[in-house]
Amino acid sequence: MASDPQQAAGQSTSSDPQKIPIRCPIPPEHRKQFTKIVKECNEESFWNRALPLSITSMIATQALIYTGYLSKNKRFGSLPKVALAGILGFAVGKISYALTCKRKFEKLGMHNLFETGAFDPAFFAQFDKQCPHICEECKKKCTKDKVQGAQPTTQSS
Repeated sequence: MASDPQQAAGQSTSSDPQKIPIRCPIPPEHRKQFTKIVKECNEESFWNRALPLSITSMIATQALIYTGYLSKNKRFGSLPKVALAGILGFAVGKISYALTCKRKFEKLGMHNLFETGAFDPAFFAQFDKQCPHICEECKKKCTKDKVQGAQPTTQSS
């Protein structure tokens, strides 16, 4: 059984010469730290920037409507303007925390991730639903998918 995944992996590389695997932009020694920083950034940006800015902008909008500087909607009242202010405040709060997260990655020594364009959406769009990097998890997943895809064809013939 141990030789089956190795044979499948050997077959996948020889049968697809056009698919050139691209190295993972995150070095293996930094993967755990990378996921830890991403979690921290998500939590801190929510609690420290997005939520307070959202609530503050909603309260300010409601106060402007109450004092008469902004008018209410005839059908829905102040709800549309207050909701829009909350959504915009949340988005601005999340975006404003990006520089702080970038500094955290730079402290870890991953400043080259931003220079190479690894987080650019166009970087991943060119792969058209194939595994964009070579890491152990992706190798196992790709091998498992190809082995499962090959099993029904071998049984039916």
